[in-house]
Amino acid sequence: MAKKRPQTKADQPQLKDGEIPVVGAREPCPCGSGRRYKACHGRAAAHAATELVHRPFEGLRGEGDWVALRELVPAATVELKLKESLPEGVPSVTLATVLPMAWPALRREDGSVLLGLQNDTSSGDISRDLADTLQRALIAPPGTPVEGRRAPVGGPRLQDLLDPEGPFEPVVHTGFEFWVPDAENASAEVSASLERANAAAIPTVKLAGVDAAYWCETPEKNHLRWVMPYAEEQLLDALARLHAAGRSSLGEGTRLVGSFRAHGLTVPVWDLPSGVTADDVEKPATEFAERLATALATDAPLTADERRARGGLTNRQVTLS
Repeated sequence: MAKKRPQTKADQPQLKDGEIPVVGAREPCPCGSGRRYKACHGRAAAHAATELVHRPFEGLRGEGDWVALRELVPAATVELKLKESLPEGVPSVTLATVLPMAWPALRREDGSVLLGLQNDTSSGDISRDLADTLQRALIAPPGTPVEGRRAPVGGPRLQDLLDPEGPFEPVVHTGFEFWVPDAENASAEVSASLERANAAAIPTVKLAGVDAAYWCETPEKNHLRWVMPYAEEQLLDALARLHAAGRSSLGEGTRLVGSFRAHGLTVPVWDLPSGVTADDVEKPATEFAERLATALATDAPLTADERRARGGLTNRQVTLS
């Protein structure tokens, strides 16, 4: 016969799940069950901390831009608006692609907050980790960075903290001078750090006519990377229809070469000749968006040529996150 579990003593406190504090994995669980924490409430906590959220920015305004700033854009900032009023002494909150020393966040001397987006996170939910960092930055002493940590289980996500009606308008920068209030008069050490960071940044421009599309320049050729909000299977079918019909390019010398997945969204990629600028693809991108809308509305089965085109696109698909 199986051994019976020891009965919990009547005088041990019976806590609700929301009241269970975090203790050492091998310590007795504070709920009073008599088991070790890792085998009791710690099991659920560990699962919640590591469970991957495939689409962490879903529900936020500008989801495609959140993905682009996380994965594609070297230097950009966005002013964030919170649901609640900013604490006294915090004049603004700004999202930044990356911060000096890869800090998760920084409370500046003037009290403003910079929140870094391109940082490693300790759980499977980027949104929860960023929300935890933001909350700590709002109360950090002015002039100090905020260190990374594992966000408490059950803590708020960005979707809980940010105003859903607030604008999300990325500003792409040519360099990282936004790190310091007065880059021209920065110290020699800071200037050297900025110079190194700027040298490594790929020139990038956000298109104005369509959502979440970013042109970038590389030594070999230029590219357009466009984060799209549509369901992956539906989008791949639509792209295949256009590709098979010879209507997937953005002009002479350009080519749709594939796509990648990032944070639950699909990002088609076009190769562009080196001489093609962001301004050059503004009109072709707008025209492509119209063709894509028509293809997305088509539900007829794919033809043989369209299936071959889809297979080619799928074979060249890469998952970033």
